[in-house]
Amino acid sequence: MKSRINELLEEVNRMAAANADELETLRIKYLSKKGQISELFNDFRNVANEEKREVGQLLNELKNKAQDKINELKDAVANSNSNTQQADLTRSADPLTLGTRHPLSLTKNEIIDIFSRIGFTIAEGPEIEDDWHVFGALNFPPEHPARDMQDTFFIEQNPDILLRTHTSSVQSRVMAEQKPPIRMLFPGRVFRNEAISYRAHCFFHQVEGLYIDKDVSFADLKQALLYFAKEMFGEDTKIRLRPSYFPFTEPSAEMDISCHICGGKGCPFCKHTGWVEILGCGMVDPNVLENCGIDSKIYSGYAFGMGVERITNLKYQVKDLRMFSENDVRFLKQFDSAY
Repeated sequence: MKSRINELLEEVNRMAAANADELETLRIKYLSKKGQISELFNDFRNVANEEKREVGQLLNELKNKAQDKINELKDAVANSNSNTQQADLTRSADPLTLGTRHPLSLTKNEIIDIFSRIGFTIAEGPEIEDDWHVFGALNFPPEHPARDMQDTFFIEQNPDILLRTHTSSVQSRVMAEQKPPIRMLFPGRVFRNEAISYRAHCFFHQVEGLYIDKDVSFADLKQALLYFAKEMFGEDTKIRLRPSYFPFTEPSAEMDISCHICGGKGCPFCKHTGWVEILGCGMVDPNVLENCGIDSKIYSGYAFGMGVERITNLKYQVKDLRMFSENDVRFLKQFDSAY
């Protein structure tokens, strides 16, 4: 038995475990009720009386040595797991789902990028404005319907303060503060007192453009808009300009593009006309230039404005405007592949 005890003692000294499973296997092998050391204790009754004292001491020494070794390995495995856990603190237990850009942001950024290639820069202004910058400076007469409560959100404490109905208010600020030449875009959120439906909302987004310099003509406006349409909707896109009316431009027009779904042949999307309206435009009215301190006899300019939601509808064929503001993840996930 002494030789067997010495063999087990050597095995105990050589014990090693890389993880908790290996450690448990060693404990069961040597210290469990059916382990090898326990078997030696069971055989102790067969030892001769004159040897029992010596063998008993050796058995207790072996058992204590084995228990100490197991405890030592247990601490080592625990420290190893602790170090691994600390390294994992920088990682998430579950994969993180990356978000996507909102379709309106995608469209707005693309509009800005297209016009930036032909020299337009960006200017922004406050969403809460005064009547002069929103209406007065832009040639809106006092009796214009846009000033009525059913169209505009006015601040009750001060009727002269309102939520801007268009980003043209930023145009009037820029014209009053900056000397020509001016070539700028004005993106932003605007507000109108309208019933919410699949076609309209009480807030939406616009991108307006303004170019003022000497000898600016309607031909310059047409070429800039034709360039935009081809870059946004494809090289085969055609445009047409229809006479219209806006208080701040004269002459004024609304621009249509050839339907990119049917190629201008006519379909339900374009109401079988082959054309889809996308923006309003015109030459800046001389009264607007004078109101903002610019000499209309020296300078001329053009302006245009488009709804970001409208362009997004055409580009991604989103039929319900309310989808843009409901934060439905199922809808937004469709734009994972967009840039």
